[in-house]
Amino acid sequence: MAKISVLGAGSWGTALAFLLHNNGHQVLLWSALEEEVKMLQEKREHETKLPGVRLPEEIEITTDLEGSLQDPDIAVLAVPSPFTRSTSHRMSPFVQDGQIIVNVAKGIEEHTLMTLSDIIEEEIPNANVSVLSGPSHAEEVGKGLPTTCVVSSHDRETAEYIQSVFMSPVFRVYTTPDMLGVELGAALKNVIALAAGTADGLGYGDNTKAALITRGIAEIARLGIKMGAKLETFCGLSGIGDLIVTCASVHSRNRKAGYLIGKGYTMQEAMDEVKMVVEGVYSAKAAKGLAEKYEVEMPIIEEVNKVLFEGKAASEAVIDLMLRDKKLESPDLPWE
Repeated sequence: MAKISVLGAGSWGTALAFLLHNNGHQVLLWSALEEEVKMLQEKREHETKLPGVRLPEEIEITTDLEGSLQDPDIAVLAVPSPFTRSTSHRMSPFVQDGQIIVNVAKGIEEHTLMTLSDIIEEEIPNANVSVLSGPSHAEEVGKGLPTTCVVSSHDRETAEYIQSVFMSPVFRVYTTPDMLGVELGAALKNVIALAAGTADGLGYGDNTKAALITRGIAEIARLGIKMGAKLETFCGLSGIGDLIVTCASVHSRNRKAGYLIGKGYTMQEAMDEVKMVVEGVYSAKAAKGLAEKYEVEMPIIEEVNKVLFEGKAASEAVIDLMLRDKKLESPDLPWE
């Protein structure tokens, strides 16, 4: 049995606390929000973000950050990506040398273009940071529906330990050494999902969505490989797997926000309606910044930014994507 602290009691943190408890581990769930903790303590259920998943009494729920970091075997960092740096900074004085921290949020920091693991390592340099990601909506994990993820660490031993802790009959975990690829796939798919949702809102069909998914993963992989990640990662769970589920699922907040934008909502109106952090909005500018920094063509990312931040009509963005110059699908493949 491992001692695990889950830091962040939103839908994903709550679902993982439930999963890890069911795996037989000692679990503590922390939130910085006193009202959220009070609700969870009294109701044993996150009524707004994960209704229907009842937390057992054995799961301790607290606002005490220092107490949450008293020698856990694993600290799971599950706060939304915009709060990764501030939460890591708050954690830093209490983290012991070599503490395993598993980040499960998805995003790129806009003003630094840093991955979330880079941010955590900058704020907590004595930690041993890993990443868990994949096609894994909290609503389905909370219901015990079969789900598969991938964990990446700086060393195989840590990755395999985390794998063993999270694995269950309904939650299968693979390992990979490509942490950069896992994080890029996880963050950038949210931006593509905004585009897919927008296409749904505009009334387009399955053909359009399939085009966005396939050309979207091509853009993500081009950038990732230029940055040093591996193609295989983008063909896997945190790449095409996570992209498919986020573009298609009714649980996807990024797809829902995009859908509302396609219906004529502004970006802010869509975020207000979703009532949860839409991480693709926060990652969109960062994705565009990375594309410019590494000189990689990412037309879908570019058009999403124009719709979100420059007032471009979504229907016009689709037309501009369709009427781009003729291209080879795979430029590296030679003709016979």
